[in-house]
Amino acid sequence: MILIVASKEDVAAVNIASHLLVDHGFEESPELFQGSPIYAKTLRNGEEVKLVFIKEPAIEAQFITDFFKPRLLIFISRHKSESGIPTLSVHVPGNIGPAKMGGIPRKVSIAPASAMKEALKELALDKERMNLDYDVSYECTHHGPSLDVPTVFVELGSSEVQWRDLKAAKAVAEAAMAAATSKESYPTALGIGGLHYNRKFTKLALTSDIAFGHIIPKYAVQLVDLEVLKHCVERTVEKVEKIVLDWKGIRGSDKAKLMDILDEVGLPIEKV
Repeated sequence: MILIVASKEDVAAVNIASHLLVDHGFEESPELFQGSPIYAKTLRNGEEVKLVFIKEPAIEAQFITDFFKPRLLIFISRHKSESGIPTLSVHVPGNIGPAKMGGIPRKVSIAPASAMKEALKELALDKERMNLDYDVSYECTHHGPSLDVPTVFVELGSSEVQWRDLKAAKAVAEAAMAAATSKESYPTALGIGGLHYNRKFTKLALTSDIAFGHIIPKYAVQLVDLEVLKHCVERTVEKVEKIVLDWKGIRGSDKAKLMDILDEVGLPIEKV
């Protein structure tokens, strides 16, 4: 079973969910969750997809796997940034360091790299098809929840203007379904370095067969030790084949320590 989760207090999530209901044939089931109906549909391969609404913000949904045991969990969500740049994005939730916005300290969710790449590709396609003036990007691994199932956020941002953009919400709904119906398995990498939105890793994923699981940004590299790095590698659905470094996007003061840790991990390293 695949689970899609939308927070009722998130206007973007509600708009994205409305497109799933109208465009993708979800039907109301007899089941309730937190007093709201659960919607469901069956994929061509016979697998069920459920859409549920929660009262809490998505980043506080650490409880969700107490009630559901999905093969893949997809949060449809708003994205907020001070820049307000219109952005369609995907990322894995979890915390490289402290849990400042939900989840568990130093625990990341399991990264579904191939499904997330399918969502990213769909966002890029719909940006062109729908003539959307939005950036399309991977975000780094950040915020809660920290879950023991493959989990991805597909987001619409970065301000209320975009959250209410029904055309862009449709693109996010299509991306969520692209993740849900993904059958591909791509060569997978762990990304380290660069900004919160990594343009280099996004371009690589969109122009080659590589997929990224966890992405550790420049500001979090100082928090990385051997345990955290192995944790990010192990908590990826696919086998992580290499580590890709945004080399210019890593502080000089962090490079020597990071390379020492990478030597212990023993995976091939590629600098971009």
